[in-house]
Amino acid sequence: MFDVSLKSEAAETHSVERVHTGRAKTARQHTLRNAISCSGIGLHSGTKTTLTLRPAEADSGVRFRRTDARGKGAVIPALWSNVSDTRLNTCISNADGVSVRTIEHLMSALAALGVDNAVIEIDGEEVPVMDGSAAPFVFLIECAGLVEQSAPRQVIKLLQPVTVKEGDKIAQLVPAEDFTLSMEIDFAAAAIGRQEMSIGVDADTFKAEVSRARTFGFEHEVQAMRAAGLGRGGSLDNAVVIAGDGASVLNDDGLRYDDEFVRHKLLDALGDMSLAGAPLQAHFIGVRTGHALNNKLLHALFADGSAWVKVPQGMQGAVALPRSLDRSSRLVAAASM
Repeated sequence: MFDVSLKSEAAETHSVERVHTGRAKTARQHTLRNAISCSGIGLHSGTKTTLTLRPAEADSGVRFRRTDARGKGAVIPALWSNVSDTRLNTCISNADGVSVRTIEHLMSALAALGVDNAVIEIDGEEVPVMDGSAAPFVFLIECAGLVEQSAPRQVIKLLQPVTVKEGDKIAQLVPAEDFTLSMEIDFAAAAIGRQEMSIGVDADTFKAEVSRARTFGFEHEVQAMRAAGLGRGGSLDNAVVIAGDGASVLNDDGLRYDDEFVRHKLLDALGDMSLAGAPLQAHFIGVRTGHALNNKLLHALFADGSAWVKVPQGMQGAVALPRSLDRSSRLVAAASM
């Protein structure tokens, strides 16, 4: 389905050479030790692209570089302010109109495994969908390895709640000791129904509980999606498809988790929140939220200078929450309505 290749390219610009394949437990930044590549088709474009993850210097963040862009600015920083489209994916663009879409699964893997700085080269407009989850990207990052850099890691510490709403949809950030996420979804389709889950953001939790959850869609929406230029690369090999009656999935192998749908929504939210430009020290709460509202939440956050401050990351690790939304999360969400 997809091809992977590892290139021996040491991170020569970094003063510390300690390999680290999980989330950093220190207050130092990390980048990739080696470059690594993969190829696959885009979920929405249906076009094959090759992606290469490369080491990057400290304080440079995650940047995409379109290697096929000619005569235009090819670099697009992975930032909330560069999000240009949120229809069934997260797309970023630069001032020259160069775009990369469907970045959220890759971004979630980079965030969960503690990659602060990387250059992501791609020869087309869309990140390969791989199997529809973040697990292949976790595999790539672990194969490449991480190296600690000398620069301290800064985090965005939330000082007061920030909330955005659209009808019954809510996205919210509240102060917390570490970055954690809670998600609640509710679909009429019996195959999904109402699901909720909370996680702490660390490499082990992400790998075991979230990374393998696949993107999903409905059989009756396929034709409309393709008419809108979306979903052209989608198949049962890279997405969970809910049958027309809403009672079952069409995939022969069924679900990877009983509640795979809410887990994938958490995966997407992590990828979207990573576009803050630095790790968040906050608790994210999503109720029926998606890419558009997630991005609006970051716009609201950075529009309020009193709601956050950038500080060096402490030595504490992430604290996992129980699977169900805890009572405090429910009260915070309810209070914002």
